[in-house]
Parts: sequence; C-alpha cells; structure tokens
Amino acid sequence: MYPLNAPLRVLVVRRDNIGDLVCTTPLIAALRAHFPDARICALVNSYNLPVLENNPDIDEVFAYTKAKHRPQGKSIPAIYWDRFRLLLRLRRERFDYAIIAAPGFWPRVVRTLSWIKPRHIIGFTEEGRPGIKRIDIAAPYSRERAMHEVEDIFRLLAPLGIQSPPPPAHLIPSPSKVMRAQQKLKQHGLLAARMLLGVHISARKPSQRWPVEKFIELIKKLREKYDANFVLLWSPGAADNPMHPGDDDKAQAIMTQLAGLPVIAYSTDDLGDLIAALSLCNEVICSDGGVMHIAAALGKPIVCFFGKSDVTRWHPWGVPYELLQPPSLEVKDISVDEVMAAFERLTDKTLSS
Repeated sequence: MYPLNAPLRVLVVRRDNIGDLVCTTPLIAALRAHFPDARICALVNSYNLPVLENNPDIDEVFAYTKAKHRPQGKSIPAIYWDRFRLLLRLRRERFDYAIIAAPGFWPRVVRTLSWIKPRHIIGFTEEGRPGIKRIDIAAPYSRERAMHEVEDIFRLLAPLGIQSPPPPAHLIPSPSKVMRAQQKLKQHGLLAARMLLGVHISARKPSQRWPVEKFIELIKKLREKYDANFVLLWSPGAADNPMHPGDDDKAQAIMTQLAGLPVIAYSTDDLGDLIAALSLCNEVICSDGGVMHIAAALGKPIVCFFGKSDVTRWHPWGVPYELLQPPSLEVKDISVDEVMAAFERLTDKTLSS
C-alpha cells in the first residue's frame, strides 16, 4: 500500500477531547518513526490544538473551530465558511491515507473525509452503520480484551506495517508560555524549588471532584512532611458559566486558607498556559481527565483520583503513577491519608527508577 514513487502523505483525524488527543500522540510518533520522510498532518479542533502545536512528529496541524468555541464577535456563518475553506485546502493536499484515530465508527468524520478525498481511509467500522463502505481499509471494531485508549487506536497502524508496542505520549509546551511561568515562579522565589507539586483541583464529572477542605489539608501535610512547594491549577471562570464552568471560587477559598504557605495560584486562561505550568512541576496530583493525560505526556509522575471512570482504559500512560478509586466510585470518598500514602509510594517509585 505504501507508494514508493513519492513521500507518503498522511492525515490523522482526532477532533474530540483534550485527553483523547493526547492519547493519539503515540500513534503519531510511531508513524514518524516508521515513515521518517512522510508528510504527516493532523486535523483537530481549535480547543485541543495546543496539544499538537509544538509536536516535532507533525509537519502541519489543521484546526477548525466548533460553533460553541467561536471567539466573541465571530458569527456562526463565518465559522462554517472557515470550515469549508479548510476542507478545500485539505483536499488540495491529496493525502494517501486518512486515519480516523478514534475508537468505534464515526460517520460525521467519514462525511468530512468524503470532501477531502484521501486515496484511502483507515478506520474502525461497526456492522450495519451507514457510510461504512467509504472506509476502504477497515478494522471491525471490537474490544476482545480490556485495553488502554492508546492501545486501542494504535491497532489502526497495522495496515501500514506498524505493530510495535505504543510509545509514551508526547507533548512539548510553548517556549514563550514556559518563560512566562518561570518568571512567575521566580517572582515567588520558587523557580529553583527542590519539590514543586502541581495540584489541579477541577474535574468535569461530579464523581471526579475532591472537596476543597481536603485539598487544603493535603497541601498542609505535604508541606510539613516533604517541605514541598505548590502550583495550584484549576479551570478558570465562574461555576455558573453555562459554556465553560470554572472553579475560581474554589481556588480562592483554598488560597485564603493557605496564606503564608509557598503556594502559587496560577490562572491558566488557555490550554497552552496550563501545559507550560505543568511542565515545570516535579509531580502532579489531579483527577482523571485531560489534565492527567497532559501531565503524563509531559513525563510527570502522577497521583490521580478516579470516580466513575474505566481505570484500565484511562490510567496515565507511560509514566509512574498511583491511582486511587474508592469502592463508591466517588472521588470525594478518598481520604487525605490515602493520598499521602499514595504520594509516598509514588516518590519511592521515582527514586528507584
């Protein structure tokens, strides 16, 4: 299938959540390693774009804006006009392969690719779904065994002769945003801190949320036992924002109770700022979600909280971690002492590795 008369041209399509796109970076890295001369591009959305912006394995990232993410002052017709022009540009690329890098069958993505017209479409299929015949290199979708999201979509590379184990996830922060984060740490005297812990307090799912009072107690105990310093991270905004609910109030409550301790409240107005701040931390404490996968792709050891999530499918990929999931599947039921014990086990792992 590999055309020998010209460099291969591949489009990887992953248009959903941040963590899902992070879990696609091992697939992209394997493509680059197997086809070093290929032109490898990705189609994503503007919301998760920073995950791939500095990725050396990708020649170009194409991004469209979802209507709900449109910038202020941009009309919906303008959004769709921009999307149409993007499709025309992608069509001119004349891709050899488009890979629908997501589990299951995605009819809307298949319809999008019918505009782009790659020579071949690689993707999962599900019996009886309309449009299934447009995927000419098909992998019937099934989960014969429990597997991680990374492993699941990595199977799509088999038709291209890639059957090695998936590598770790990979993410490179923006140098300018890292410099901004370093400057803030320097202002607080923490740039050279021996132990700088990233603590992210937000979670989209209610079952993944840990109470404010427990974060306060945990940070005090970690400071006392390990002489640790902290970067407090959260989803910015008001809790009642219908589009992007935030945890500004929770962050303020925590900072008020931790006055005098070496804790920086680092507001991340965009995803690139969050990635940069996490890149400077030694370890990260957070709930399952996009932030956890970003931390893993940055190579950070993680203590993570799991509520009603599939541990096998979504645990941190490729890094040391300690995972806590209570029998109730409610993160709020995890005790501070359990987190302290998990952190101790994590530090033992990292010191012995």
